[in-house]
Amino acid sequence: MNQPNQDSSAGEETSGSLASGTAFSDFDLAEPLLKGLNDSGYFRCTPIQEQAIPLGLEGLDVAGEAQTGTGKTAAFLVPILQHMLADPDRRPGLPAALIIAPTRELALQIHDDARQIGRHTGFKVQAVFGGVDYVKQAKALRQGVDIVVGTPGRLIDYTKQKALLLRGVKYLVIDEADRLFDMGFVADLRWILRRLPSYDRRQSMLFSATLGHRVLELTYEFMNLPRRVAIERETRTVEQVVQELYHVGRGEKLPLLLGILKREPWNRVLVFTNTRAGVDWLAFKLKGNGLPAEGISGRLDQRRRLKLMSRFKNDELKILVATNVAARGLHIDNVSHVINYDVPADPEDYVHRVGRTARAGAVGKAITFCCDSYATHLPHVEEYLGQKVPVAWAEDDMFVPDKAPDYRPPRRSDRRGGPPRGRSASSRKKSGGSGSRRRRRPRKPRSSKPR
Repeated sequence: MNQPNQDSSAGEETSGSLASGTAFSDFDLAEPLLKGLNDSGYFRCTPIQEQAIPLGLEGLDVAGEAQTGTGKTAAFLVPILQHMLADPDRRPGLPAALIIAPTRELALQIHDDARQIGRHTGFKVQAVFGGVDYVKQAKALRQGVDIVVGTPGRLIDYTKQKALLLRGVKYLVIDEADRLFDMGFVADLRWILRRLPSYDRRQSMLFSATLGHRVLELTYEFMNLPRRVAIERETRTVEQVVQELYHVGRGEKLPLLLGILKREPWNRVLVFTNTRAGVDWLAFKLKGNGLPAEGISGRLDQRRRLKLMSRFKNDELKILVATNVAARGLHIDNVSHVINYDVPADPEDYVHRVGRTARAGAVGKAITFCCDSYATHLPHVEEYLGQKVPVAWAEDDMFVPDKAPDYRPPRRSDRRGGPPRGRSASSRKKSGGSGSRRRRRPRKPRSSKPR
């Protein structure tokens, strides 16, 4: 295993400002790749791309410190696609690139970006993750793919089943490494890495919101003298985000939300609540008031979640109510407003929620409702931000009465698409259950007299 010294393991760290002027056309990229970038709207580099892409094109290992929304996906996809196009020994259909992500949503997002940017390269990209058709994904892998994007559990399953062959992997990416650790994927990640070609026979790139001790330890063990890059973060939130905070009573939040959606010039809105029950209730209420809203949380099955996310990304759905499941790792352009219906308990979740708007240099707005139920969370959020969230005051005419019917929580049968557990009295009766049980005649007690 690779055991570099402390100084060289981290490589040379560079910092970039929030502005960048390098164009993708300034790099010596193959025509199919450059055309795919241009067709996908990629013309100029973000800071992390400006630093990581030249190192990746040189074939060096890279450890990048960058948060979601900084453009890190293209920072590793561009070098990978360029190298694959220039590789005369590449075997089509044998996976040459493996990208590991912590969540299904992020894996799907990377998969979509890879297909967009690489649309003219002819490479086959396959995403593998749980919650969808196991056999269909395995069949696609066996038929041959060039780039695999997946979550650790499903990658391990297909490797054990010989559907995924790792011997041809020349390019490895570990995305959001800190989240992989936080979610308990350390053992799974190491299992996969030990079955890849040796670190000196592949190029490895790792990206993380923070390059802490645990993450750096992974680079010492499985990477080849990675060069470290980082972007300088002057503030915790995107500068283009206009933030507003309303102090309201719990019962005033829905009328205020209806009023804001009535007067704000919104295009696409993400509304965050802290609970799954809150998602169901709020989505029901918004639809009951004539607004095009749906809810997404961990309660939905994966197929339904993916369908809703696709509709939201394609502008078929205008308002998405979500828990934090949708806050991380998603790149959705033109989200004009993020509304924190509840103040999150974790300050980092506030940053990730707010980061869903004002992407790619656009201007966005983040509105937060602070009620008695979650008021204790606000000081922690502001301490983490290093600043107060600007307070706005709601006029009386901003509160719009709720016209939706009363909400009734869905039964388990409605949520899961099947009958509730247990059988009804009538079904028990038909099958000889408790409703039609014959009483047994009690046994006679044995005589205590000797025979």
